[in-house]
Amino acid sequence: MPNKDNALSVDVREDNLRNLSPEVLNTLLLDHTTGRNIFWATHDYEPLGSMYDYHSEILPELITGDRGMAIRPRVLKSKENQTDRAKEMAEVFTPSWVCNAQNNLVDDAWFGRQNVFNVEDNETHTWQSTLNKIAFPEGKTWKDYVRATRWEITCGEAPYLVSRYDTTTGAFIPLQERIGLLDRKLRIVSENTATSGEWLAMAQEAYMHTYGYEWQGDNLLLAREALLQSFIEYYQAKFGKMPLLKSINYIAYIISWNIFQMDGLKGVVPDSCKNGTIEKVQTLFGEEERVAHCLGCAKESLRQHNGIYCIIRDWPNNKKKIRFIDLVK
Repeated sequence: MPNKDNALSVDVREDNLRNLSPEVLNTLLLDHTTGRNIFWATHDYEPLGSMYDYHSEILPELITGDRGMAIRPRVLKSKENQTDRAKEMAEVFTPSWVCNAQNNLVDDAWFGRQNVFNVEDNETHTWQSTLNKIAFPEGKTWKDYVRATRWEITCGEAPYLVSRYDTTTGAFIPLQERIGLLDRKLRIVSENTATSGEWLAMAQEAYMHTYGYEWQGDNLLLAREALLQSFIEYYQAKFGKMPLLKSINYIAYIISWNIFQMDGLKGVVPDSCKNGTIEKVQTLFGEEERVAHCLGCAKESLRQHNGIYCIIRDWPNNKKKIRFIDLVK
């Protein structure tokens, strides 16, 4: 169960990522829709200077070195800051026992039986992981499970995907007791592979089929870091050593596509719709200035926004790029 004595181990330090490889940190900061870095999308950091403005990109030098403690998991933020974010952005994180219960419902339906990965104690809000190798129902294989697409919408620090720590208490969760949707896939991969090459190939599949989106840039980075650190931890547990840097870099690249910054109600980069702004338009009579209005915002129409529609990578389908809204029917 969660170990409350190890709360500080929840924080993946950006300095450590940079020291591991500047490329890894740069990749985790990348927004593939805009070709720039993810941006802050919160006013919380503006007292630190103009580079921390709401619309500014998150750059490596702003979160490392002397500013290496700038971004911290919600549980390590001040209570005042937690309250402000809850009021302004409706930021409320879910306890791990609730994430576990809801994730169990997903697996109950997929496997056709209960208590596949753990047994819940509803009175104490704890759980006990099953010890035996996971058995699969007739007509389904472990690879089918790894390749089953999973999403966490408005993911925050992604507690439904990976559960390195309880986002409400800071309690560190040992590897064998983790309950995230991606945690479960990585457990399956570890149980069914023998060599490093086999494990890496299927772990990559697991990450390619796991998605999430988030508005605020600091939360998004924390989610990406948690997914990357989980990859390293599961590999170390299986093989007793660190994965090669090229493997870490590739997982970071997958994560940077699949865990992305988006306004989930509009399918666009947050605050990218143009409303009331002056824009120059080329007409038959020359260049004119017009006030921009977003029809999608006015009509609440998903496909009529004038903002920047987010793109994701469809890995199974030749890795092609598609708009997120094209997945919505």
